[in-house]
Amino acid sequence: MCKLKSEREYQVVMERIEELNPLITDDMNEDDKLMIEFSILVDLAEEYEDKHYPIGTPSISELIQLKLQEKEMSQKTLAKKIGISSSRISDYINGKAEPTLKIARLLCKELDILPSEILA
Repeated sequence: MCKLKSEREYQVVMERIEELNPLITDDMNEDDKLMIEFSILVDLAEEYEDKHYPIGTPSISELIQLKLQEKEMSQKTLAKKIGISSSRISDYINGKAEPTLKIARLLCKELDILPSEILA
């Protein structure tokens, strides 16, 4: 399969994906011309994104911030739930400190973080 060689090519592919997206339905046959075109374009875009826009493993700080946001929870509320000071949560978020294993376990439980994510 060919590869996208430039940002412009990527943008054109993304525009076409946006045009096709409303036309693609769950009950379409995989042999449908639109479905084939859509699938090829998505594969091209994903390959380009993997190379040019890689998503790294989030840090503990990023995980905590993300989960607090998802749960619409404040640092103060989290701190109270796991029995530490809110300034300590702030230290974790600002990268000034890393949680102990005990606190990491509590963070995982309270924020629905997989242990493998927080220990990475």
